[in-house]
Amino acid sequence: MHELSVTESILRICVEHAEKENASRVTDVYITLGRLSSIVDDSVQFYWELIAENSICAAAQLHFERIPAKILCLDCSNEYELDRDLEPCPKCHSARIKVISGDQFYVDSIAIEKGEKQ
Repeated sequence: MHELSVTESILRICVEHAEKENASRVTDVYITLGRLSSIVDDSVQFYWELIAENSICAAAQLHFERIPAKILCLDCSNEYELDRDLEPCPKCHSARIKVISGDQFYVDSIAIEKGEKQ
């Protein structure tokens, strides 16, 4: 259910920016998700199709880009990327780690059309 509120936020952001640009419609929405983000792409897509239906974003395509998680070991300063879930440092096996990137979630950009509003 958490994806519904996330999707509502995405729609609000897109509508706000499209209206500022006097867009007739939003055609594409580019979303960046970190590997460790708890957002489920398919759920966002499902809710998007429902809530965007009667808006300037109706029929806009969502594009998801997953970026890898980068971790810093606080004991040996080793930086590494995760292939799976959180795991100890592969160099020294310490569990004292810090996420550098990979937990972010944001609307990167939107594509719009200008002209007669439908």
